[in-house]
Amino acid sequence: MDSSESLLGVVAERDFYRRLLDLGAANDIEPLLDEALALIVAVTGAQVAYLELYDDESGPPRFWKAHQVADAQVEAIQGAISRGIIGAALAAGRTIETPSAMADARFQSRSSVRDNAIEAVLCVPVGAEPVTGAIYLQGRTRPAPFDALDRERAELFARQLAPLADRLLAQRHGPARVDHTRAARGRFRCEQLVGRSEALARVLQQASLVSLLDVDVLITGPSGTGKTALARAIVENSARARGGFVVLNCAAIPESLIESELFGAERGSHSTATQRSKGKVAAADGGTLFLDEVGELSQGAQAKLLQLLQDRTYHPLGATAAVPANIRVISATNADLKERVAARTFRADLYYRLHVLPIAMPGLNERREDIGELAAYACTETCKRLHLPAMTLSRRAVLLCRDTEWPGHVRELAHAIEAAVIRAHGDGVTIIEPHHIDPGISQSTDGILPLRELEQQCRRRHVLEALERTDWNIVETCRQLDVGRSHLYNLIKLYGLRRSE
Repeated sequence: MDSSESLLGVVAERDFYRRLLDLGAANDIEPLLDEALALIVAVTGAQVAYLELYDDESGPPRFWKAHQVADAQVEAIQGAISRGIIGAALAAGRTIETPSAMADARFQSRSSVRDNAIEAVLCVPVGAEPVTGAIYLQGRTRPAPFDALDRERAELFARQLAPLADRLLAQRHGPARVDHTRAARGRFRCEQLVGRSEALARVLQQASLVSLLDVDVLITGPSGTGKTALARAIVENSARARGGFVVLNCAAIPESLIESELFGAERGSHSTATQRSKGKVAAADGGTLFLDEVGELSQGAQAKLLQLLQDRTYHPLGATAAVPANIRVISATNADLKERVAARTFRADLYYRLHVLPIAMPGLNERREDIGELAAYACTETCKRLHLPAMTLSRRAVLLCRDTEWPGHVRELAHAIEAAVIRAHGDGVTIIEPHHIDPGISQSTDGILPLRELEQQCRRRHVLEALERTDWNIVETCRQLDVGRSHLYNLIKLYGLRRSE
């Protein structure tokens, strides 16, 4: 480097420190974040810069900014960048740096990394014990990845920003997050449906309308999203609230018994009918019948259900006369009934009758901002039910929950938190940490997996994805992985892989 280049470097360094000091003059959080992001972009050459700040131990970001992006687009930026990398930096409490997230075993399997082809990343936590935010830098305007000087400046920047942000956040106490469900909750009581997201607000708005009308309702959505809880809430807000709530899981009853279970049976109508039995429809008289997994009904039961919905009468098995039914029917399914109609396994006329007022329950991927609140609710309810001392989730535990994929949605999350409460109680603590939720996380590394464990997890995931891509065709999987058949079988046994995963 010649003297002119050295002088330019000194001037740039002096300007950086001067601008850092100038940040202290900010009197409001919004200008501070704008100026802070502009500064870090200028000194690191990042293409994307995003900053988020918290002001409590477990809640969602209180403030966030993306450099040179309108406020209306910030949510899209949040969805596009990698939450996994930010979560790792916050959980570890230290800088995460990678020249290519696409090629990094820690992050390459994450959908946000793959979908956005994320390369160079530098993510620095703001504050320490507790971490109060994160600075996320992605991509480079220059051809090289972030270097040691970029990291040094970003970490210095984060240290300078932390006390300034704390001061300004302390001066400004407004609502931490918009509650999109507030208006609907004013008309619709639903304590068990936790969250404040727009996706949940749409559900509650629809439910508040149908609850006041004595009409049948179809609730759709993946298993574990809270369809039964929504059905109960609709009933509790309806004129039939005192009339009872009778549940029948259509998938849990053998096909040979479903009609008698639903409609009842006269004595001698089938081999096990030694006396007259009362079905669920009769039990729900004056109240509500909830048919869970209605898509699993047999063709015979479907025909009888159609009659029940059309004229509110039904025939118990073996009966010659129709019986009137004073009930409301709420159905739920995780199946695509339209596809089943096309496959002729579900009656089209019944589908159209059910589909008049459908409500779609969103999966957790559509309402990830509710995960922290759902986890906290599950923790509180578990402690009450098990008569344990009150517990709370640490910020790192909440971040782990938000960063984890939950194929079983709310139900799977609640079960994971229940297990975590039990483990924490066994440890004699009242703060739930990441290793209580996921025992595979080493407690000593405080949320960071040892390299050997990480490699094993990556290998397991890689083999499982290859098997799923080929629909468990062993020959084709061996070809793609370039391994012998016996070796693949050994890997399947070693990692405990099963097709149901």
